[in-house]
Amino acid sequence: MSEHYFPDQAEIYLNKIGARVTPTRKEVLAFLLAQKSAVTHHQIEIALNLRMDIRLDRVTLYRALDFLVEAGLVYKMASVDRAWRFQINDVEQHQHAHFKCNHCAKVVCLHDVPAVKKIPPLPKGYQGLEIEWTVKGLCAGCV
Repeated sequence: MSEHYFPDQAEIYLNKIGARVTPTRKEVLAFLLAQKSAVTHHQIEIALNLRMDIRLDRVTLYRALDFLVEAGLVYKMASVDRAWRFQINDVEQHQHAHFKCNHCAKVVCLHDVPAVKKIPPLPKGYQGLEIEWTVKGLCAGCV
């Protein structure tokens, strides 16, 4: 996990969307801004409990993550290990592909591989909202 930390940038993002800046939202967002790949709730919890003066409870963390996802600042994805992973949402609403390692469950963005942007025809009465394009295999560390 990254050693960088971006609390000022996190506060700017929260203010930009008109959100209340709580210590937990700010800390979670600052932590996610520093990550190069998607991280689990547990990884976030461990990192923030080491950084923050008080112990962060899981429910508060879940609520902060849910808020950040609903606000469009954070992207939430399921991984092969059945754990949710979270990552900063880029400016293009995460319109690129992802790679998930079947062995270690690492998820990385493939920024140079555009995701399919047009939802294919669906049966009558269905409404597509988003498309996820994920390549699954073994990362370089697991090959």
